[in-house]
Amino acid sequence: MAKITEMFLLARASPKNKTLEQIQTLNLSLLALKCKDLPVKLLSRLQSLESWDLSGNRLEELPQGLALPSLRSLDLSDNEMEDVTTLDSLTGLEELKLDGNIYITVNDEYKLMVLLPKLKMYNDKYIGSRADHIRHTSSSILHDRVVAVWATKFGVLETNSQEKVEDMERDFVATAQCSIQFGPNSTRDYIRWRVGILAKEYLRSLLQRTEEGDKSQEPIITKENNVINSPVKRKQSLLHQDLQLTPRKRARGDACSSPSKDSPGALHLTRQRAGPAGAVRASPRKAASAQLAASPAVKTPRRILVEQPPPKEDSGRPKRRATGDRGLPTSTATPVDREGSPRKRSCIRPRPPPREEGERVQLKPLHVLQCHSKQNSPEDFSTALWACAFQPLPHGGGDTSCFTAGGRLVATCGGDSICVIDCETGLVMKKYKVPGEEFFTLGWSTVQMSRDNGAPARPCAVLAAGGKRGLVTLTHPQSNVAYGEFRASRKALSTLRFSPRQGNLLFTGAYDNKITLWDIGGVDSQYKYKASQLMVLECSSTPLHLCLPPASPDTALLAATDSGLHCFNTQLSPGSGKRAAEMEITFPIYKQEDKDHSYRTIDGLGFLTNDIVASKCHLQPSIYLWSLGQTQGQAKRRGSVAAVLLAELQWATTSVPYLSLSTCPEEGYLVCGDDRGRLWSYSLHNLLLENNHQRRELVPPTEVLEWPAPLMRNSSPVEVPSINSVAMGQGLSYLVALSDKNMVVVWKREDSS
Repeated sequence: MAKITEMFLLARASPKNKTLEQIQTLNLSLLALKCKDLPVKLLSRLQSLESWDLSGNRLEELPQGLALPSLRSLDLSDNEMEDVTTLDSLTGLEELKLDGNIYITVNDEYKLMVLLPKLKMYNDKYIGSRADHIRHTSSSILHDRVVAVWATKFGVLETNSQEKVEDMERDFVATAQCSIQFGPNSTRDYIRWRVGILAKEYLRSLLQRTEEGDKSQEPIITKENNVINSPVKRKQSLLHQDLQLTPRKRARGDACSSPSKDSPGALHLTRQRAGPAGAVRASPRKAASAQLAASPAVKTPRRILVEQPPPKEDSGRPKRRATGDRGLPTSTATPVDREGSPRKRSCIRPRPPPREEGERVQLKPLHVLQCHSKQNSPEDFSTALWACAFQPLPHGGGDTSCFTAGGRLVATCGGDSICVIDCETGLVMKKYKVPGEEFFTLGWSTVQMSRDNGAPARPCAVLAAGGKRGLVTLTHPQSNVAYGEFRASRKALSTLRFSPRQGNLLFTGAYDNKITLWDIGGVDSQYKYKASQLMVLECSSTPLHLCLPPASPDTALLAATDSGLHCFNTQLSPGSGKRAAEMEITFPIYKQEDKDHSYRTIDGLGFLTNDIVASKCHLQPSIYLWSLGQTQGQAKRRGSVAAVLLAELQWATTSVPYLSLSTCPEEGYLVCGDDRGRLWSYSLHNLLLENNHQRRELVPPTEVLEWPAPLMRNSSPVEVPSINSVAMGQGLSYLVALSDKNMVVVWKREDSS
């Protein structure tokens, strides 16, 4: 890659010129340039530049502050463009090429038509009439709706301090973006972005009128008696005589809901104690799971992710995972994008100082979403949500372009849909639906995406999910594409797990009592891929959770099943074929087993350190912490070995199965939900340092977070649910819990930045 200098630019100009100010045509194609390689100060001297070819590079955006007043034609084809808003300074552009940029969507095209008022040719097609409609007609309609939102939900302009003005702007923009619906679902991101801009412009115009009104009423000096008369300021509520103002402010902490007629079921957060426990689900060892039939594979697996209309935040009565007759949900919660068009954010969050054992993390409920509803119905109380996972951040400070929203994205699954949610705003960024499917499990990974023209491969964050049909669905959420699916089992999938070291390796567990290792490979620019089977691990019952030991993820696997915890050797070798478990790890609770109850179902599993494991047995009112290394060290041969316990954590007394736990190793934190909507959290930083000290006493929870008790618009409370799954973001910045009543609840760490 050549360094961009004055002499280099003169050499690439056509025709040749003596000064940068005279260059009219410039070719900088096929140089592997990134944004940081474009010197703004030097390029801004190209005041006569009319045509610029930047095709075939690695540009994700253009640098800020680039001033090229004469530029009329720009070729950015075959780059890696993601943020088109960085072209906003090139207001004279008439022709633009962006084909070959796989992340550019129809929303970006709409943004360009607004940002570039003279744009007429886009990818060699005339767009003049369409662009004028978007710039004028559509924008006028959106502006009128923005004004209506101000009139009906705000009305009073508070200008006491700059801080209040900023808070009001934030609330107004968020409410407008959440409330206003316009056009097809495919342009929703553009509508949010455009509404955000119009809302800010409208509020600033109000402030300007207020300032002008105050200046027009300057103190009047009377010559006769030199008395200064200070007229009374006019009331802020009279700023707009043509609007009927209703000074009603919305609570910033409430979950945002759409006021449209299609969204009657919004939920509001209130602090209430949890009610009595709900109905108990049947034992997880039902044979009904064998009745789950798998439908044939779809011939055209590539689909566009379906983004549903703004949903209602509501809840529903669950159905069990082990039964074959389940609902087919379909709803999308529409939280608030407070920034308009999301900009790139740093993926690295500063880690807080270590906490003492027992010191709780300050968490507050932020959003309650009902985004998996059947037919977008607020009356859906039957869709159970089963799995959630945060998009992991890359290790070692590598390329983070495929990791958006700074680690705030969490994926959830339940019913026939997968949702990707921004935890800060509560927005459902993407949604994918498979009619007839019921998703039970999902996981994130990073694979390599090869590109055309010999360009180097780049990391691509993918999301895999599986469920009743026995198929693994592969999606690339950033590009809004579900690019494939393959059959992993003839029966339903119960769990899946990617290798943390090799992102292309995927373990799937199914109701046929088998765990299969797959190589899903990478993808090319056309999203072609190939999945191949590498190994089969045979279990004695249905695998519920899979964990790869952090110290040896390539050679070992722990499988929590309906009948115990088993350890497998997963080291790949020629002719791996089928393998049985090397050992079973047993726990003291097994001694309580009788003919009516089985205590061997391990329905919670996670690593707190490279060695310490947390596990939970069904019907057990506590959570075990034990050492994997010490446990394996006392095993002399194949068979069962008793876990070397380090501590036992007090937990709820319940007979409800499949309430999984979650760990945050970097914070030494563990969280597990119960059947009364509560989250039992444990700060274990100091305890984890005592690797060789076995604590016999029962360790109480650091804090029990009560169910936030959201209310419907008719003020009726939602029935307290069971918490099926929990996930924590990097640094415990966010906590997400899934319920068996179609609710996703997001907590935010109050001391997180």
